[in-house]
Amino acid sequence: MEIKNLNIPIIKAESFKSRLLGLIGKTNLNYGMFFSRCNGIHTFFMKEEIDIIGLNELNIIIFLEKNVQPNKIIKINRHIKKTSILELPHNTSNDLHVGDKLFFEFKDIV
Repeated sequence: MEIKNLNIPIIKAESFKSRLLGLIGKTNLNYGMFFSRCNGIHTFFMKEEIDIIGLNELNIIIFLEKNVQPNKIIKINRHIKKTSILELPHNTSNDLHVGDKLFFEFKDIV
C-alpha cells in the first residue's frame, strides 16, 4: 500500500507479531507501517526517530507527531475501534497536517 503523493510503501501490521514488533530495531527506514484499530504505540527499542500519524475512521489525520524519539509512549484519546496509527520514517510527514485526509493506494506484492 502507498499513500498517494508521498510515494512511500506502507506495510499493514496484521499479524500479532507484526503488530507487536512494528519498526522495532529497524534502521534506514524507507517504508511505513499501518496499524488498524489502534490508539497507542511505543517507540521502545527503536533505532531511529519516526513520524506518528493518528487517523480516524475516515482516514482524516487527528494526531500528528514528527520526529518522535525512541523510548516514548504515544496515546491517542479516541475509541480504539475507530482509530488507526501510521508510523513513517522521520521527516516523511512534513507536508501533512491535522485535518488532512489520506488516500491509500493498495498494491499487490508480486
